[in-house]
Amino acid sequence: MTTNLTTNAAALVARASEADFAAWRRNIVRLGGCTNPIHLVGAATVYDTTTGAALLTYGSDVYGGRLLIACGNRRATVCPACSGLYRADTYQLVRAGLVGGKNVTEAVSGYPRVFATLTAPGFGPVHTRREHDGRVRACRPRRVGESCPHGRPTGCLERHSTDDLRLGEPLCPHCYDYAGAVLWHAFAGRLWHRFGLELRREVARRAGLSRTEFGEVARLSYAKVAEYQRRGLVHFHGVVRLDGSEGPDSPPPGWATVPLLIDAVREVAGRVRLAAPGAGVVGSRELRFGTQVDVRPVTSYGREAGERPASAAAVAGYIAKYATKGAESAGAVDGRIYHARDMVMLPVRAHVLRMIGTCWWLGGLPEFEPLGLRRWAHMLGYGGHFSTKSRRYSTTLTALRQARAEHRAEEQRESLGLADGPTVTVGQWRYAGRGYSQAGALLAASVREGGGLHGA
Repeated sequence: MTTNLTTNAAALVARASEADFAAWRRNIVRLGGCTNPIHLVGAATVYDTTTGAALLTYGSDVYGGRLLIACGNRRATVCPACSGLYRADTYQLVRAGLVGGKNVTEAVSGYPRVFATLTAPGFGPVHTRREHDGRVRACRPRRVGESCPHGRPTGCLERHSTDDLRLGEPLCPHCYDYAGAVLWHAFAGRLWHRFGLELRREVARRAGLSRTEFGEVARLSYAKVAEYQRRGLVHFHGVVRLDGSEGPDSPPPGWATVPLLIDAVREVAGRVRLAAPGAGVVGSRELRFGTQVDVRPVTSYGREAGERPASAAAVAGYIAKYATKGAESAGAVDGRIYHARDMVMLPVRAHVLRMIGTCWWLGGLPEFEPLGLRRWAHMLGYGGHFSTKSRRYSTTLTALRQARAEHRAEEQRESLGLADGPTVTVGQWRYAGRGYSQAGALLAASVREGGGLHGA
């Protein structure tokens, strides 16, 4: 690694002696440390929209030869810089739906809203770390001598540390229902969709309304994220808010309360069911959420009276945090698996490898072909979106990005002395590769770490 750093530093020193170094440096620094930028070559012209006159023409040469565009990847393991921006946008999006802002009325802070966590069911006992009153307890206390049909102990008396590699591993891999776990992942997104539909019906029922009548006076909005647990299964964290019929711009009816919403969420989470395909191959499976359902009221600021409330800022931060993570947080891999032989060299633990292998096996059978399990084997069978929201919950990521782009465009116009009149930029750009040279990689790393080269 020292050799690579020395080589990159030498390349950067050599690049600094070139005439276009300043433009090249600005091109990289403005990306904020993106790890894998896209290269574009071409030109653009700025026109006065009133007169149609061309005010300025520039090409990729003003950027040191190529215009660099940030990769925009949301995953922190792929690009910390771009994922940080994605996390910040998600935070603003979720928070706006809780306290207002970003064109969302501040009245939403008074609407009934809860923070719900829906877990995956159990497919077999796994090693876990349990704490009570600050003390670590035995993993799975059982009577000494009790064994499963395969001769493995059914319990574990150890008090696992937080870095114990056995955490999340099944006590007996032969007893663990890997086919059920993979199929649950394949249908987890549909389970959430069904949960949303049933929740509307349940709230309407508790209010004494038909579904049509409910739609005339109220609307449910949500924002949710999927988080991988150590055992390799996702659970969902979501904000659910009860609005008036027009969304956040209209207040909910008087019967809409937080206790009603909490009870409805718990009832529906335990009731939703889906039947898995392939019963003739792996046996029948009824897919559902786990029995552990956590529902808390959301407060605008800090803790208030109520049932273990969560603040709006904490909820927004929690959802934004997991919006930038993927299956790698459970020990899986970043990239897609294209061939069965690739699984031999995967740097994953045994439990994750078995889930990947089960995806590959089931994905090759006609009964499961529509699920695309081989495509999502690196995600352990989960092919759903990580963060989603309903249409009327709050602003959108697109709107936030557009506002940022317009702000930067305005700054550029001011720097070019073109801010007095309305302008439009028309350009022709083509793809020319991606990534960094040795010198560029070192400069980008310094920007990410806030080193001296960033401000040099």
